[in-house]
This record gives sequence, structure tokens and C-alpha cells, in this order.
Amino acid sequence: MAQQKRNVSAREVAINLLLAVEKDDAYANLLLPKLLDDSGLDTRDSAFTQELAFGSLRWQLFYDRVVEECAQRYSDEIDINALVFLRLGAHQILGMRVPSHAALSETVELAKRYLSRGAVGFINGVLRRVSEKSRDQWLEAVLSGLENPHERLAVEFSHPIWVVRALEQALKLDGRESELKDLLFADNIAPLVSLVALPGFADERDFEGLEVGPASPIGAQLDSGDPNNLLAFREGRVRVQDQGSQLAALALVDVEKVQPNEKWLDMCAGPGGKAALLAAEAKLAGATLVCNEVAPHRAKLVRQALEPIAADVKVTELDGRSIGESQPALYDRILLDAPCTGLGALRRRPESRWRKQQADVADLTKLQEELLSSAWDALKPGGVMAYVTCSPHLAETNAIADWASKKLGAELMDTNRVISKINPNLHLNNSRKTTQLWPHIHSTDAMFIALMKKSLG
Repeated sequence: MAQQKRNVSAREVAINLLLAVEKDDAYANLLLPKLLDDSGLDTRDSAFTQELAFGSLRWQLFYDRVVEECAQRYSDEIDINALVFLRLGAHQILGMRVPSHAALSETVELAKRYLSRGAVGFINGVLRRVSEKSRDQWLEAVLSGLENPHERLAVEFSHPIWVVRALEQALKLDGRESELKDLLFADNIAPLVSLVALPGFADERDFEGLEVGPASPIGAQLDSGDPNNLLAFREGRVRVQDQGSQLAALALVDVEKVQPNEKWLDMCAGPGGKAALLAAEAKLAGATLVCNEVAPHRAKLVRQALEPIAADVKVTELDGRSIGESQPALYDRILLDAPCTGLGALRRRPESRWRKQQADVADLTKLQEELLSSAWDALKPGGVMAYVTCSPHLAETNAIADWASKKLGAELMDTNRVISKINPNLHLNNSRKTTQLWPHIHSTDAMFIALMKKSLG
């Protein structure tokens, strides 16, 4: 007999997710589907749950400043459980079309099941004060007295101040620093579900009723609804994948004509989205693909991603930094989607902006250099590599590409030219060879792509 699903409310699912993110370092986009499946909520309530939770996470800094004004104390002086409830209530009052009285009463009633009577009374009092002003009025209040322009933007658009500065510097390289507000705003808009049709397994008929693109010629976006409603998705021929990721994989394949019996490596393959696309391309081209992922649980996800289309692809669990030594000059093409700050995916991973610190960048760039050096040793003379990050931070992108050119002798290929051939309508910055995609321009994550060639000498 099937186990009956527990009857829970959308707000209860949302608060459980928020508490798990705050206290257990859970990943919202990974935990939410499980919580929703266990809840038995219908499609409408599931969407409401996601907006409750993800909106609270995205706008956390702004709501904390509002709460501070109402509570007359700093947010780090407030019990974290109460603060999470206050963020949830503030988002309903200031960020959603929920009547203030309903947002307040429902949040307080929910808090009674989790917190002490004193904490519930505190939440009730603070949220009543929150409801006394509109969002615009609160924005004016919390920005009042802030003279530092980066701090004002950080509060207004709810980003850590170091992230605001990093994004501004990255935009400046493209001559787009005037678009900083547009980028910060785009980070707070939930993206449409992005789909990819795996070459050789799916075609445009599987996207019937959907508009192909806008960034990838094998991609489409789902305005609403569940991708499980698509037969091709249920059969594994169509996947959910950001179109920037699609372009990264396609660029590695299209940069040069594939020769017979090439060997390809996806060095940091978890969770398997690009691996599945490369596996489909490899099958069409007669190439052999190997995927590597050091974390066992992520390697399992890679195997699951490959199972419907390329179960024969070998998946290893090696430290990528050792591959160059153990497998020298073995691969014709290597995709290095390097671990990074993830600043390019803030739309989809709302809590990630609060997880990383500026101090983390140095350790990550050291790891990126070590992985790139290893990949370079594993690349055959004459081979090509795609260095990819889901971050526009200059230390993780152009600085690493420059390092590879000077330290390894890598030839930076004209990635923009390659990607412009894949999609001529992207309006890339042709004054540079590396490609930087932007959510507010290309409707993708802020993906960085650098193609490099190893000399025959």
C-alpha cells in the first residue's frame, strides 16, 4: 500500500526549507523538489512555496535591514529561527501579492508550532511594523544615510557588497558598467526553465509549441508548467540545462572539425548536464568520452544523467589535479568546468550569494590553476580545451586565462568567433577573445568560456 503523503501547507514547506538552508547549509534548489514531493502539494501551491522560499532568500539583506528598523536591533542579535520567520513574513508583505493581514496571521500561526511564546510575540510585533509601510517606503528608509554607492546597491538589490563590486568590475571589461543595476535586478528574477534537446536523440519536434533559443540553437524555455509533461523529457532526450552551459559544450565541439576516434574528457563533470550533452555529441562524431567527478555523490548523478543515452561512458572519481600526471597527453578535447564562486548562477541558486565570501576567491583561483595545469598536461599536442566557470569574477575568468597563456603557453582561441557562429544574435564583445555571457542580456547564467589550444611543438 502506498504511503499517504502528509498534509502540509505551502508556508510550512517553505519555512522547513529556509531553516534547512540557514542551519544545515542545505541547497535550496536540491532540497525543494524532495520537500514538495513529500508534501503532496498541487502545482499551484508548489509554485507558491518556491516563491515564498526563494524570494525570502534572494531579498534576505533588504528584509534584514527592514527588520532591524522595526525591531530596533541588529539582525545578528535576533535568534536565527525567529529571523527566518521574519524574512518569510516580510517577503509576503513586501514582495508578494499576499494581503498584509493574511501574511501576518499565517506566519504567526506557523511560528507557534516552532517557537516559544515570547518569540511568537516578537515576530507578531515586528511584522505589524513591517506592514505599516510599502516596499518603496521601506527602501527609502533603509537607504537613508547610506552614502557609499556600492552599499546602497547592495541593500537595494540584496547582494553582498563585495559581489556588487566584483560584478561591476566584470561588466567594466565589456564596457557595460552602466548596466550594473540591470544585472543585479536580473539576479533577483526567477529564470524560466531552460531545456536542451540532446543532438541525435531529440529534435525540434520535441520542442513543439516552444520557442527555440534564445541563446542556444538546441535550447528552449518553458514559460510555465512542468517539464515532466514533455514526453521527450521523461524519456531523457530533452533535459533541463542553462543555455550558457549548452553554448560552452557546443563551443568545445565546434571549435575545430572532429577527427575520427578522438578522445574527450569532462574533467569536473558533476552533476552531469554538460556530460550528457558532450556524450550525445561524441556519439554523433564517433568520439570517446570519459567523465571524471571527484565527489562520489556527484559522480553518481553523472552516471544517472548518462544512463538513458550513454551508459557505456566511463565515469571516474579521481582528483582532477592528478589526471595530468596519470594520463599525460591522452585527450584531444577537454572540458574543464571549474569549481568557482558561482556568482553567475545567483538567479537559480538564491542562497549562494550568502554562502561565499571574498576571502574564498583566493583558494578557488588556486584550485582553478591547479586543475587547468593538470588538464593541460592531459591534453594532446594540438588539442583544445574549454575553461569554463559559472562566474564572471575577473579573478576566476580572464585572470586565469591570462595565467594559462603566460604560464602554460596556451594559445587563447577566439571563443567569441566560435560562439557567434553557433548563434550570430548574441551581441558578444568582439574586442576580446574570451566569452562572457550575462543574464540580463543573453537570458543565460553569467557563464565564462575560454577556448585554448595546445601547440604541436
